[in-house]
Parts: sequence; C-alpha cells; structure tokens
Amino acid sequence: MSGLNRSLGLYDVVSLVIGTIVGADIYIAASFGAGLLGPFAVVAWLIAGVMAIVIALCFAECSSLVPDVGGPYAYAKRAFGNFIGFIAGWSLLIAEWSSIAVFPLAFVAYLEFFIPHMPQIFQIIIKFLFVLFLTFINFYGVRQAGKANDILTILKVAPILIFTIAGIAYFILKPALLIANFTPIAPLGFGGLGSAIVLIFWAYVGFELVTVPSDEIIDSKRTIPLAIGIGMGVIALFYVVTNFVILGLVPWMQLSISTAPLSLAGYTLVGAIGAGFLSIGALLSISGSDEAGILSAARIPYAMAADGLLPRMFAKVHPKYETPYVSLIIQGIVTFVLAVLGTISQLIILSVFTLLFCYLLTCISVFPLRKKYNTGGFKLPWIVPVLGVLVAIYIMSQCALNQILIGGVLIILGIPVYAIFAPRTEIKTARMELREGEDYVSQTIERDEIFLAKFIKQVRELIIRTRRRFN
Repeated sequence: MSGLNRSLGLYDVVSLVIGTIVGADIYIAASFGAGLLGPFAVVAWLIAGVMAIVIALCFAECSSLVPDVGGPYAYAKRAFGNFIGFIAGWSLLIAEWSSIAVFPLAFVAYLEFFIPHMPQIFQIIIKFLFVLFLTFINFYGVRQAGKANDILTILKVAPILIFTIAGIAYFILKPALLIANFTPIAPLGFGGLGSAIVLIFWAYVGFELVTVPSDEIIDSKRTIPLAIGIGMGVIALFYVVTNFVILGLVPWMQLSISTAPLSLAGYTLVGAIGAGFLSIGALLSISGSDEAGILSAARIPYAMAADGLLPRMFAKVHPKYETPYVSLIIQGIVTFVLAVLGTISQLIILSVFTLLFCYLLTCISVFPLRKKYNTGGFKLPWIVPVLGVLVAIYIMSQCALNQILIGGVLIILGIPVYAIFAPRTEIKTARMELREGEDYVSQTIERDEIFLAKFIKQVRELIIRTRRRFN
C-alpha cells in the first residue's frame, strides 16, 4: 500500500491534464504544420487530437483496472511481468525527464523578449532557479502542488483564450483576411501529413502522467477516466480553434519560419502590446506545464523503486510532507543538467520516440488486464485499444531515422540497468516478505521466466478474437 496522501479531486486532475499538456507546446508547435501543409495544418491538428484521445482512453481504462501509482509502468508490469513493466517505466522515465528539461530552455527563450541578449551565465542561473522553485513546490506537498497547478493552468490558458476570442471577432469584422490566408487550403498537397502529425502530436502528449500519481487521487477509478475525457476534449477543441485563428491571421509561409508563432499572430492582431501579452502568457504556460510534469514524473521512479526495480532511495517518502522527496531531488538535478547541456530540438526528439514506445505497450496491456481484473468498471469497446496500437505504430513509423536510433538505444540501455538493480533489490525485498509468509521470490522468478510466453499468447488471442469479430 502506498504511503502517499490522497488529496487530488476531479477539478485538480482535470487541471493536471490541461496543465501538463497545454504549455510551451502550443507556443512552439503552432508553426510546425504550416511549412508542410499550409492552412490544411489545422486539419492535422484535429487528426492528431483524435489520435491522442484514442491512446488517452486506453490509459483511462488501464488506470481503472490497475489504480496503482506508476501509470504505464504499473500497467505493463501487471500485464506482462516485471521485465516488460520495467522497460515501460524506463522508457517513460527517459521521455518525461527529457520533456520537463525542455521547459527551462523555453522559459529563457521567451524571457529574452523582455531581456534581449542575455549572457550565457545569466541564462544558466535562470534555468537553475526555475527548476529549483518548481521542485520546491512539489517537495512541500502534493496538495500545494495541485493547487499551484490549478492557478497556473488558469493563468496560462487565459492569454491564449483571450487571443482566440479577439481573433474570431476580428474575422467577423474583416473576413477578407481569413479567406485570403486560407486560400488555397492545401497549397503543398498532402504528402507532408505524416510528418506534420508527428510534430503536432508532441503538443498533445502528457496525458500519460495523469495516471502516474493515482495513489494520490480521490476515487481514482472514477476520477482519472472522467478527467482524461474532459481534459483531452477541451484541449483538442482549444488547439484546433487556436490554430485556426493563427493561420487566419498570419500567411502560412510567414508562419512556417517563425519560432514564436503566437507572438507573431498577437503582433498582427494588436501590435507590440499583443506580442508582449502573449509572451507573458508563454512564461506562465511554460511554468504551469513544468510544474505539472515535475509532480507526475517524480512518481515513476518512486513506483519502480517501491517494487524493487530501482535503488530503494527513490521510494523514500518525506515523513512530514508525504512526497517522494529523493525522487524529486534527483529528478531536479538531472533535468537541470539536461537543460544546460541539451537543446530544445534534441530533447524533444528524445522524448517523442520513447513516449510512443511506452504508449504502444500501454495499449497492448489493455487486453490482458481486462482478463486479469474484470471489475466491471470503465471499459472501452474492443476497437479502441486496437486503434491505439495502430496509432502508436503509425506515428513511430513517421519519426525520422535518428529519432528511432537514439530512442531505441536508450530503451535498450534499460536492460543492463534492470540486470544490475532489480535482482539485488528484489531478493532483499523477498526476504523481508518471506518473514510474513509470502513466497515473493518464486512469484518474481515465475513472472520473469514466462513474460515472453504470456505476451505471445495474448497477441495470439487478440488476433483470434479480431478474426471472430470480422467473421
């Protein structure tokens, strides 16, 4: 049983969904599809949103069947055993630590609108203070972190919402600009659709983290699926409408070369005031996303260490604040180093592929988890997890070769990590539990020996059921 405190309600978790996903992504990704599809990029935002919702629903069902802290790690572990669970958790850990390291870089980039030509040492100090402040909030307590995320979510969404409403009003008064910028709708054809979806999909990722701190969510079996459904629906609508306004205000050729598309669109709408207003919104948005990411990502090594698959220090919970403080501290150090040494593009490339691999394992896990834990709770039509598998494979296939190679190598590096840490800590844990009469060692060995056989069996059963459905 987890030692973490259950303090997050439905509103907190919906805010966590929105807060984790809507961040620096929208301020950067709005220009991604324009150079590949022109104005048709707005349709790619809709397609990517539907794909993200399909995978997010698979996470929702898994969380209702296995309401354990750890999210994808816990699902794969329960479905296929310790090794596959570890690889899922390891992949997610790489992806999330890389992802939250993007935000200090993005924060500094947008801060340069107000403080241009900052010295390098000043940028490093700002990154350090940024990571330290948000880590401290999460160290102090999950309730405080959740409430901070609620406030930051409202503050960061408000500027874009105001901008979007103002843009729609502008189109009503001056429809000629909208028509001109959307004509023709697909000047570059549709050949770049796959590449655009990969880039745009990055703006939707983050929903997987909402299932990680499930031991700290009130009535998690009901709350998590509902929060994911509400949050992802709001985000998809928000993204599509916002990008419709951006593409209507700025010619797609100009937008495709911009590194600050929302500031550019704000300048087109109301001049320098609009650009400054949206730059402030970007700083709030980046802070909110990183705060939410830090809250959830720290629970991944906590959960893995609690099961004896990482050093036990990651599982330490602060006696007063009931937070995984060691995990938070180490995470803060790693993300700060990545933010100093890496670039935004390098970290995003690292995050995308490893996340998609983790998504694939989670979607596959739905079927064995249904068989093991048929509790009568939240259940999707069978076609949804099948589509989730296909979506994950499709997006992975659209990644560049360097993404696949880098991500694949880092995932494979998890194998020696498992070999070094897992057996030693599992045996130690087993001895403790054997004193209480539980044959933990034999269960662990059995799971590790037959995980591949179980995986093959589940795939075979899935194929047979699918054939029966179509016949």
